[in-house]
Amino acid sequence: MINDPVLVNDWHVIARVEDVREGAPFGARLLEEDIVLWRLGGQVMAWQDLCVHRGSKLSLGTIENGRLMCPYHGWTYNEEGRCVLMPAHPEQMPPDKARVKTYHAQERYGWVWVCLGEPACDISPFAEWDDPAFRKIHCGPYRFKAHGPRVLENFLDVAHFPFVHEGFLGDRSHTQISDYDVTTGAEGVTATDIRVWQPDPDGTSIGRDVAYTYKVLRPLTSYFVKVATQQFSIFFAVTPVAEMETLGWMWMNYNYAFDVPEEELRAFQDTVAKQDIPIVESQRPERLPLDLQAELHLRSDRTAIAYRRWLRELGLSFGTA
Repeated sequence: MINDPVLVNDWHVIARVEDVREGAPFGARLLEEDIVLWRLGGQVMAWQDLCVHRGSKLSLGTIENGRLMCPYHGWTYNEEGRCVLMPAHPEQMPPDKARVKTYHAQERYGWVWVCLGEPACDISPFAEWDDPAFRKIHCGPYRFKAHGPRVLENFLDVAHFPFVHEGFLGDRSHTQISDYDVTTGAEGVTATDIRVWQPDPDGTSIGRDVAYTYKVLRPLTSYFVKVATQQFSIFFAVTPVAEMETLGWMWMNYNYAFDVPEEELRAFQDTVAKQDIPIVESQRPERLPLDLQAELHLRSDRTAIAYRRWLRELGLSFGTA
């Protein structure tokens, strides 16, 4: 496991709820730790994906009578992660230390969230999730060969829209970014009244001048909302799978455009992500510099500057320099 206390004690998305089916273990990875997810009585269990006998992956095993059985020698674990059966010696009581390491897991927003340590806070709020006025469309996960903080900062950056996403999120005849306000507090970073001109801000092909509010809710969780009567927002969760391996999970939310096919809106976001990936993967240094003297900054970078300062205050070491 990558030992960064800030991320170890935070919540991360590692699967969609439907990925973890009754009777079938599911393997995932977080902070270079292999994890097995499985269901017991409808509840998701998250364990280290490692049989304590000979180190085989429990995600390759089976679930029988509410217990998870290793595929190698049949060692069987109960809901607490304790081995209760060693088939080669069925009469022998397994030693107390024959236990799998267990983790905290929750299902929220259609995702399975896991914390490898002790949660320092709750999962970030997502107001639109319980609001029936919004249509919610899942996108991703998008895979980046890059560090999580670089991926998250790219999500916050609007000045790249006319160049990386020309014809979609930006236009080279409208590159100017006006001043906006940024505040940092206990709940993260908030940037308000960010105005950009966009040919197609949301996949509906209606160009306009758009005002946004961006929020960094956790080191690798962010959100933006289009400030208008027709509200469009994105809830974005970045999963640090390993060094230089990151997944981006996304919900797009609309209180309009109900007549636009879901496949079209998802295809729009897929295109945007594919444009971002090679740019983010090309960035050097690969780790996000928290020393503000390491790179040059403009007024339009205020959100990124506040994000870097906040990460430094938190003491984040993974993916930063």
